[in-house]
Amino acid sequence: MTDRNTPARHRIVTLAYEGLWPLEFGIAAEIFGWPRPELEKDWYEFRVACPNRSTQAIGGYAITSPYGIESLYEADTIIIPGWQNIIVPPPQEILDAVQAAHANGTRLLSFCTGAFVFAHAGLLDGQQATTHWRHLPQLKELFPEIEVVDDVLYVDDGNIVTSAGSSAAIDASLHVIRKDHGSGVANKVARSLVAPPHRDGGQSQYIEAPVQERPGKSVAAVLDWAREMLDQPLTIACFARQAGMSERTFLRRFREGTGTTPLKWLRRERVFRAMQLLESTPLDITDVALQSGFASVETFRTAFRQIAYTSPHAYRKRFEAIDA
Repeated sequence: MTDRNTPARHRIVTLAYEGLWPLEFGIAAEIFGWPRPELEKDWYEFRVACPNRSTQAIGGYAITSPYGIESLYEADTIIIPGWQNIIVPPPQEILDAVQAAHANGTRLLSFCTGAFVFAHAGLLDGQQATTHWRHLPQLKELFPEIEVVDDVLYVDDGNIVTSAGSSAAIDASLHVIRKDHGSGVANKVARSLVAPPHRDGGQSQYIEAPVQERPGKSVAAVLDWAREMLDQPLTIACFARQAGMSERTFLRRFREGTGTTPLKWLRRERVFRAMQLLESTPLDITDVALQSGFASVETFRTAFRQIAYTSPHAYRKRFEAIDA
């Protein structure tokens, strides 16, 4: 018998459509559907919504589920794991369901071309959104009212999160987990996936050249070193010296390998460090700022709001409520 005082778990419903791309679907099932008792959290309730209770994925195999399209109306989060024909609008029953869900405050998350479902439903007009880099021109052409963001991993614009290709679907999913459960839980899930614990949504989708191993330390090794030194003053000269390169070479190699600049990367990493401290320690805001490497509380508050979209105080209160 269910205890009426026990809050219901957050229900995530993933759409399985005809011609489903199994990789993006598998990412949703692996990340949100896999039981994770080691987290000691009330994990998500995961459901698959199948039109007519059955559908065929690419390759001809069938996916069946006891849940139909109507389960989209009962979701707390809906995931659209790609969409095959981006030009043709999805069936009206799907459009009606996501429109009604959005009106009721349901969070919407798309992987790859799944953003086109939200676009056809008219839910992205006047908002920022992204999709796989190959289909960005079609999104801009078909839906000029959308503020299409080029070359990012994902965009969180209110209650709609759109992401780029398959690997970016993992980043967007970890971002959702971080918002719901905090950075500690998101990092544990990332570790189980053997995935980076955090790639910021603004990072480049497509990195033009891999980081080459050359004499001296690799850029990856320097990033690991810097994460252990976040409370110290770090300059580009420090990074380059640790890498055994000239500053000019290091800057070029860093951008090739990460899609961003050292100072932007450092600023984000310091905010992520602050998030962990706010979640797990009683340190006051001044100490959190200093231990994260910010020169002043004012600089810290500004950077935190720009990256976390909230204040340090509100962030701590939110995760105190989650842990209560």
